[in-house]
Parts: sequence; C-alpha cells; structure tokens
Amino acid sequence: MTESYYAGSYWLARPESGAACAQRAESFFRALERCDRAWAHWRDTEPHQDATQSPVRLDAASLARRFERENHRQGPDGFRLSFWSGESVTESTALSVRCGAATPWLSSMCVLDLPTRGALAARVLTAAVLTDVLRAMVLRWEPEWAIATSHEHRQQVSERAKAGTFVGWITYFSRLRGVVPPLPAPVRVETVEEQGTLVILTPDLFTAANPEHVSLAARVQEQLQGAGLLRPLQPVVPS
Repeated sequence: MTESYYAGSYWLARPESGAACAQRAESFFRALERCDRAWAHWRDTEPHQDATQSPVRLDAASLARRFERENHRQGPDGFRLSFWSGESVTESTALSVRCGAATPWLSSMCVLDLPTRGALAARVLTAAVLTDVLRAMVLRWEPEWAIATSHEHRQQVSERAKAGTFVGWITYFSRLRGVVPPLPAPVRVETVEEQGTLVILTPDLFTAANPEHVSLAARVQEQLQGAGLLRPLQPVVPS
C-alpha cells in the first residue's frame, strides 16, 4: 500500500486582518516555490476538474481581494484559501489555509496534502525537502506546532489526530511549548531561528509499515510527552 503524506502547521485564536494574512501567504508561496519548482503555480480547482485553468495570482494584493469575498471567509472574522497544484490527481498537491480568526474552537492552519506518486513525489517526499517546507511554514505563519508525516502513521498513534498531541516524521514545537530534551539517534534536532525546534526522526522515508520507524516514533513521543511538549493547542497570548 502506498502511504499518503501531508505537512501542516497549526495555531489557535490569533486574530489578524485579511491584509496581514495575505502578506503571510504571499511570503509563504515564495518560500514554497524555492522548495520545489512545481509549487510556483496554483489553481482554484482540482486537476481532474480543469487542469488547463490559469494559475491564480499569488501577490498579497490579489490574495487580500480574495479574502474580501464571501466564499473565502471563515466565520465572522477568519479567512480561508484552497488551492491545487499539478496536472493529475495522483501527482497533485492540495493547499488549505485558515487564518485570522479569534475563535479558540477552530484551529488556524496551513496544510499541504502531498502527491503520492510520480516525479514530484519522488522529489519532495524526503526529509530534506519536508524540513524546508516546515521551516517555510514556521517562518511565515508562526504556528505553535507543525508536522510532516503520513496519514497512516497519524491514524496509528492518534485516534482523533488532535494538533499538538503526537509525533510524526518531522515535528515542530514553538519555543513557547518548552525545551526539546536530548533524543536518541538517528533523531536530529534543528532550531528555526528564534521561533522553535524541529525534531526529525530519520533521514529516510518514514513509513508506518516500517516497525523500526514506528518504534522510534513511539520512544520519542514518550520522551516528549514526559517533557510536557505534547498537548493541545493553546490560544495565542498577546505580547
């Protein structure tokens, strides 16, 4: 069975204007294009619906105008985007963004559902590229927690998959969640400027079908749980 992968960043109750969210989104798209050339162009519709549709404009002014429309609003004060990249369903990337909302009941997020096969999947489903993707998310969206892993492993370790409560292939912790303790090899820990810390379990393709990967993730999860780093998201406290 081919596992499917995603990369997502999550935060809670951080109110922002449509213009502020659009600035973050424009900067994120520029960073994402540097991760892989295929992510330079995005469309409103899935590839099987209209693969010939013209790419959407990704500058902040155009994105801000989108946020003014009814179909890009999320509740009374939030905004959302759903874009697609790629020429076929199996080789496509889906992007979902929710941002700007003050509510503590629905998390804000930036999530990429990654391709499962083909040349793009071969290029991006690596520890190096997904580490760069999470760095891009962290530096532009400033989440509390982020992860890149397979859907299958998430389902194994977290019945409800609540953001902040489990460990995947690559996991990010904001410095506000605490200090990451020393972890066993081959785990690598990297800081993301002053924002927080990335925990990378293995340089190899992480899969839920590999018992060694699953065992390593369980050991690291236990250690991070003991350090108090695994917990549900908390509302952003204004500085």
